[in-house]
Amino acid sequence: MSIWSLAAWGLAALLLFWGIGAYNRLMSLRNAIAAAFVQLDEHMTARALMCSRLVALLRPLLPSEQATFDTLEAAQAEAQTAAQSVRARPHASDPVASLAVASALQAAALTRLMSMLEHHASLREDEALYALVDELKLIERQRSFARQVFNQAVSVYNTAVAQFPTRLLASVYGFSEGRSL
Repeated sequence: MSIWSLAAWGLAALLLFWGIGAYNRLMSLRNAIAAAFVQLDEHMTARALMCSRLVALLRPLLPSEQATFDTLEAAQAEAQTAAQSVRARPHASDPVASLAVASALQAAALTRLMSMLEHHASLREDEALYALVDELKLIERQRSFARQVFNQAVSVYNTAVAQFPTRLLASVYGFSEGRSL
């Protein structure tokens, strides 16, 4: 065997191992996105549950605010539907974009509900209500942190997909950039 054939075999082995390593790295980063989404999803589910409990408590007390409650419930349903599609592929851009829009609508409806609570003086002394509100605020802070972790995982993944020479193989392997929330 000549020196050139040995060099060719060595180069082929080097390229093969690099390709396998690049694939494994991208898969581990994609799995990190999925793990981060599981944590975020837990907090989004807890927020939806807490909002439902809050609406159930407030609906009989504030019959004039039914539109606010209906808007929040519709936004929650849309966010849950979007989250269901993201659960299957948390690294895919389209479902995450839908979830981002649905989450923004849900946050706006929740902000409106909280603003409404501030304006109803009759509710300020209801300890059960404000215990729910405090728990909801805690869940919101935790969800915000989980969202940052998810976005960081997506950022690291996107950087790896875009780096040369890995980007040469990323499209061959079917990896594309993810989307942050």
